[in-house]
Amino acid sequence: MVTDGSTSPGRTAQEKPPADRRRGAVVAALMLCMALAALDGTIVATAVPQIVGDLGGLSVFSWLFSGYLLAVTVTLPVYGKLSDTFGRKPVLVAGTILFLVGSLLCAAAWNMAALIAFRVVQGLGGGALQGTVQTIAADLYPLKERPRIQARLSSVWATSAVAGPAVGGLLAGYADWRWIFLVNLPVGGLALWLIVRHLGEPARAPRTTPVRIDWPGALGVFATGALLLTALVQGGVAWPWLSAPSLGLLGGAALLATATVAVERRAAEPMIPGWVWRRRTIAAVNVSLGALGLLMVAPTVFLPTYAQSVLGLGPIAAGFVLSAWTLSWPITAAFSNRVYTRIGFRLTAVLGISGALVCLLAFPFLPYPGEAWQPAVLMLLLGGCLGFFQLPLVVGVQSTVPYEERGTTTASVLFCRQVGQSVGAAAFGAVANGVLAARLGAGADLDALARSLDTTDAIRRAVDAAVDWVYFGAAGAAALALLALLTLAPRRFPVLQETAPEDPERGEDPEPRRTAAEDPKPRTAAAENPERHGPGTPPER
Repeated sequence: MVTDGSTSPGRTAQEKPPADRRRGAVVAALMLCMALAALDGTIVATAVPQIVGDLGGLSVFSWLFSGYLLAVTVTLPVYGKLSDTFGRKPVLVAGTILFLVGSLLCAAAWNMAALIAFRVVQGLGGGALQGTVQTIAADLYPLKERPRIQARLSSVWATSAVAGPAVGGLLAGYADWRWIFLVNLPVGGLALWLIVRHLGEPARAPRTTPVRIDWPGALGVFATGALLLTALVQGGVAWPWLSAPSLGLLGGAALLATATVAVERRAAEPMIPGWVWRRRTIAAVNVSLGALGLLMVAPTVFLPTYAQSVLGLGPIAAGFVLSAWTLSWPITAAFSNRVYTRIGFRLTAVLGISGALVCLLAFPFLPYPGEAWQPAVLMLLLGGCLGFFQLPLVVGVQSTVPYEERGTTTASVLFCRQVGQSVGAAAFGAVANGVLAARLGAGADLDALARSLDTTDAIRRAVDAAVDWVYFGAAGAAALALLALLTLAPRRFPVLQETAPEDPERGEDPEPRRTAAEDPKPRTAAAENPERHGPGTPPER
């Protein structure tokens, strides 16, 4: 995956740039690309008052986030398939350029409608950044070393969660909100230069058939996801759940999903192949990470409100309570390989999600009103447990597929996690508002109470009860992930043999290398996917 450079006749092998140095440059580029995507939400959220004050559009400003989220989510499967078909490098380069063009357009927006439209353009590039970066990270490192790069990428998200609001506040307060988008240009430009200069790809076998892009499938996936996520994001906010817009969007999404499945079943090279759900390992990880997206909503969306309304903390202190889990997550993720190489991917993830389930169930039993350190400690433990849960599943599922299927597989699990977050935001928002309505009256709304200066004991207790029920719901999502792992996932992930990633331009495959001892006999692509490789192959274990 990383080129070693060409050698002229008078140049010795010792003069060639070391492969590790080139790989380090690619890793830096990946971290910069991930930073673009990770900082986007947190840095923009801080500048909303300045943006609304300049452009207006208070009633629709939430679409600054919803539009971006929609574009990222629905394009993940498309970019995953394209990276498997045409290679990672062109997809990542195109996605980065599209993200930067969207950033430049956002900085030039003249009203809220234009800014929302340009945020969608940004999101179309963001989908390529998130999915392709994760795929290249798996290509760069063999199984034993993958936690190292994944931990670095996780640390980018952790740093962004803490630094994003501060950077956004500084730019909005002391410069201009448009700089929030303009700062993406030098960061993205450096990432692009590193990618073009240092990222190489393995030689591909010549195709015997022309490349066919499943454009009808891509359009179906995009339209279905757009309708579904619009219904989930706006339901209960812009209109009631049982109103004509919600029912119409959900019904339209169901019809489009049916039509898309029919189109994909007939496509020669579908955008979302059926094997991502027919294989037990990938299906189990998809369901588990979808549940992870659900449970992540509880701390990320509702904990800051709890910290401010119930504990009486200021916004900065509330942010530090939330950031506790982002500190422990990458640390345990970095050490997870020492666990799963001994006990396996599935059991490591089971232990992680079991610990997370205990943490989530413990939150509603915190004393009222309590001290700030109590939820902070729980979040620290929760992040540590999720580090042992998510990373082994992502690394494990990437290791069960060959290079030419890794992009699609990675995109499918990220897509499920994104959809889980959208479903969780809608479902848990309805739960919280329902509890508040029962306690304070029909007009109570969590968002309105969070912005209110009225902190009477009745309101504090109502918010405390609402967030407690949200955490019970998050614990239910953790139980769903645990059930999926215990019932769907095979006891041992069917890990494939890998080849050394160095020097892909030799013109031949490098020497095969055994992976870490997850499965005593690494599987072949035919054994994992018999429907694509013909009869007579052994079934999946």
